[in-house]
Amino acid sequence: LTATAVALIWVNSGWGDSYHEFWHSEIELAVGAWHLPHMSVGHFVNDALMALFFFVVGLEIKRELVTGDLRSVRAAALPVIGALGGMVIPALFYVILNTSGEASRGWGIPMATDIAFAIGIVALLGSRVSPKIKLFLLTLAIVDDIGAIAVIAIFYSSGISVPWLVTALIGLTAVWILQRARVWAIPIYAVLGVFIWYATLESGVHATIAGVALGLLTPAKPLLGKRDAQQIVDALPSNANVDEVRHASFLAKESVPLTERLENMLHPFTAFLIIPIFALANAGIKLTGDTISEAATSNVTLGIIAGLVIGKPVGITLFTWVGTRFGLALPEGVSWPQFVGMGLAAGIGFTVSIFVGGLAFDDPAITDLAKIGILVASVLAAVGALLLLRYGKQLDTDE
Repeated sequence: LTATAVALIWVNSGWGDSYHEFWHSEIELAVGAWHLPHMSVGHFVNDALMALFFFVVGLEIKRELVTGDLRSVRAAALPVIGALGGMVIPALFYVILNTSGEASRGWGIPMATDIAFAIGIVALLGSRVSPKIKLFLLTLAIVDDIGAIAVIAIFYSSGISVPWLVTALIGLTAVWILQRARVWAIPIYAVLGVFIWYATLESGVHATIAGVALGLLTPAKPLLGKRDAQQIVDALPSNANVDEVRHASFLAKESVPLTERLENMLHPFTAFLIIPIFALANAGIKLTGDTISEAATSNVTLGIIAGLVIGKPVGITLFTWVGTRFGLALPEGVSWPQFVGMGLAAGIGFTVSIFVGGLAFDDPAITDLAKIGILVASVLAAVGALLLLRYGKQLDTDE
């Protein structure tokens, strides 16, 4: 939020030109004779740094698929159904208002949910909100992320180069083979990761998909059972030397899944550095009287607001209600007004919506209109979510 505010102040100040000059200035990265393509600072943020963010998203998805709620069809069914509604209905709201031209490409924007902001809103209310709502929202948001990633890969990639795509797939296959061979040297995977990212970038598929793919390939089960690790630690003599302690510590660490260890290591970096830099690079919108009046009547802006603020909660609630008609149970102790509030929390698209908006449009003017819609919708959804989650159960009781 602070980075967004700084971006808006910067671009609307007397130094506004320097904002665009900085993010559009070109950089060149090289390792020896190997040169990456020339790209602007802004493109480096969106294509390289955000690949690391989506790597963490891939880790979260893999964890949920292997050890979380998504591993059980019965437990995952209702959140998956709700997430489908939360993607289809917002896109439909947008398409109704934007049927043709470049504007019609923005249908993927209101499909997105910013997990961090959505969960953060729920966390602000503490014990007033059932933990089951938080768990349902987290599972739903993970499924939403899977949908957003699929949309980016299929609909917002262009000019596919088959040789480069095959090269990226060969790199991913090499990662899989090394894992089967139980090779865990991090430098090898780091080099392979950069190679796969570069090949994906050159292939025409958005480079962030490389991050997701690598996250999904990461083992989500511990390499050593907790009982075995405990026995090793217990067997450590009281007068053990440094090497013995180091070896026991290494084995104990192997009882924690690699996905979890990488998440814990990278999450602070992505949450407190990459996402703020992304917001700073992408949230700068020149707010003039003309811009605001144009946004107020723009179908792009209105379509995004309608999709996120109305379409999200309506889609999630409607599809979930249909699921309950087929025997699936709503989380115990959750009222329908609170559930709508949770749907509004999912309407905070922010980071992912801005990211998709940058891919959807070539015209900077349309992109700015989309960003205004995303910012307004995220604020409205956050306020609505706080109110309904705070007072929703009381409203249900009064009725």
